[in-house]
Amino acid sequence: MKIGDIEFGPRPVFLAPMEDVTDIGFRLLCKRFGASMVYTEFVSAEALVRSVKSTISKLTISDEERPVGIQIYGRDVASMVEAAKIVEQARPDLIDINFGCPVKKVAGKGAGAGMLQNIPLLLDITREVVKAVKVPVTVKTRLGWNSDNLVITDLAEQLQDCGIQALTIHGRTRAQMYTGQADWTLIGEVKRNPRIHIPIIGNGDITTPEEAERAFQDYGVDAVMVGRATFGRPWIFKEMRDLLDGNAEARPLTVSEKIDVLEEQLRINVDRIDEYRGILHTRRHLAATPVFKGIPDFRQTRIAMLRASKMDELMAILEDTRRMLCQAAGQPLE
Repeated sequence: MKIGDIEFGPRPVFLAPMEDVTDIGFRLLCKRFGASMVYTEFVSAEALVRSVKSTISKLTISDEERPVGIQIYGRDVASMVEAAKIVEQARPDLIDINFGCPVKKVAGKGAGAGMLQNIPLLLDITREVVKAVKVPVTVKTRLGWNSDNLVITDLAEQLQDCGIQALTIHGRTRAQMYTGQADWTLIGEVKRNPRIHIPIIGNGDITTPEEAERAFQDYGVDAVMVGRATFGRPWIFKEMRDLLDGNAEARPLTVSEKIDVLEEQLRINVDRIDEYRGILHTRRHLAATPVFKGIPDFRQTRIAMLRASKMDELMAILEDTRRMLCQAAGQPLE
C-alpha cells in the first residue's frame, strides 16, 4: 500500500491523531512496537496562523518516527491554506485534514466534523490545500453528520477529485460521537467502489488484533487506524503485527515488560515537559491501560496512582504493583 511515494507494505496499521495523546514520546513508543505510520495531535489552523506557541510546538517531529503525518483543522479556506504552508516547513511526510473531530469546541464552530454540514466549503478547503503544498494531502472524516445524512460514498469520490492521496473513514456519524458501534459497511462500500483508486483507511472500534484482521478481510481496506485502544497500550501494534504477519511464535510482552513501557513513557513526558505536567500527561494512559484491569482490591492503589504529583511517588506505586502482578502471575521480576 502506498500514499504518494510512501511505501507501507501489506496491511499497515496506523496510530490515529489524538489531542493530548499523540505527543512525540508516545508516537515513538508506538513506532517502536510496529505502528506503520503515526500522526501528531491535530493542530488548529487559526492558532498556527497566529503563531500560538503551544500549537507551534506540536509541529515538532523526529526522523525516528517517520513516516509521520501532521493533521490540521479549521473552518475557512484562507487560514487552512496558510496553515498547510506553515506545516509543510516542518517536513512531515503528509498533511492530513481533519473533517471528523466531533467534539463541540471544534465541530460546533464549523470545523472538524462540522464541515459535514457544509460540503461545498469542505471541498473548497481540500482543493486549495492540495494546490498549496507539495507533500501528499489526505483527509480523515466520518460517515456523515447524522444517520439521515450518510454522505460518505459520494463524498469520497468528491474528495478524490480534489486531489487527496488517501482517505480515512471513521465508521460513525458526528451525532454518534464515540457512542454505539462503528459501522464498517459504508467503509467497505467506499472501498469496493470501482471509481475509487486512492487508499481507504478504516477507523473505529479496532481494539484487538482480531478486529484489525477482520477489517482487512471483511471490508478490504488498505490500512487500519487505531485510536483509543492505544491508551496505555502502545504494544498493541506489536500484537496486531504478530497476527497480521502470521508470526505465531512471537512472544507476548510480560506484565513486567509492560510496566517498563509505562514507566518509560512517564520518564519521557517528565523529561520533555516538567515533573508536574509530565505526570498529568501520563495519567490518561495509566487510567486506561489494561495492565491494571481486573486486579482485586486495586481501587485505592489506582486512586493513589492517579493522585501522585511526584515522580518518585508514582514510580514507587508502579513498582509495588509490578511485584504484586508478577507474584500473582508467577512471573519473575525483570
